[in-house]
Amino acid sequence: MGCFTFIKVIMIIFNLAIFLGGGALLGVGIWVTVDGESFVDIFGALSSSVLQVVNVSYFLIAIGAILMVIGFLGCCGAQKDSKCLLIMFFSVVLIIFIAEVAAAVVALVYTGLAETLLVTTVGPLLKEKYGSDTSFTYIWNITMTEVHCCGLNNYTDFTGSPWYNKYETYPVPCCDNVQPCNETLAAQSNVSGCFKQILKEIRTHAGAVGGVAAGIAALEIAAMAVSMYLYCHLDQK
Repeated sequence: MGCFTFIKVIMIIFNLAIFLGGGALLGVGIWVTVDGESFVDIFGALSSSVLQVVNVSYFLIAIGAILMVIGFLGCCGAQKDSKCLLIMFFSVVLIIFIAEVAAAVVALVYTGLAETLLVTTVGPLLKEKYGSDTSFTYIWNITMTEVHCCGLNNYTDFTGSPWYNKYETYPVPCCDNVQPCNETLAAQSNVSGCFKQILKEIRTHAGAVGGVAAGIAALEIAAMAVSMYLYCHLDQK
């Protein structure tokens, strides 16, 4: 087996794995969208914590779809010796790589701004859905109970929510599980917001997160190099 053929086979296997992985993520994303409660029941408090910071269902669907496109382009491009598909594969991976580098720079330079934008985006969902959306309320209750936190920032995130308007109380975790959880008791309890708790966990494991990010970047560079090698040597095989 020549070098070209060997690299071609590796390219096909690698991208087939990416395609299947993307399909799995897409399936999980759809599952979370349809039935978030069962997802939390299976994967526990950590999954519910993640669900509060980002809308993980749409995130997984988007990532899964992108991976399936990348896997399809790379696998078919190598298998069919298509220069068009290979250059499309290279371009898509390059765009993703540039976007990741840009996001990392923004995260490092504008960390405070990114956190503010996240809070202002996610926070209003509590006032809109907590107490009216059963799945959303269930996931938040599990998170606050297991992580020992209250709301995104604090108990005031629930002021004006369907729950507060109906019962005129705050979720029990906001008062260290003391009932009834009124505004005075919630203020005295001073339970930390879930956003701060999750950020603390992320910063604690920043090294591992950085290592994973570096590994993904290395794979992307390798994938671009291999696709360009195949592209350049198709006419010489």
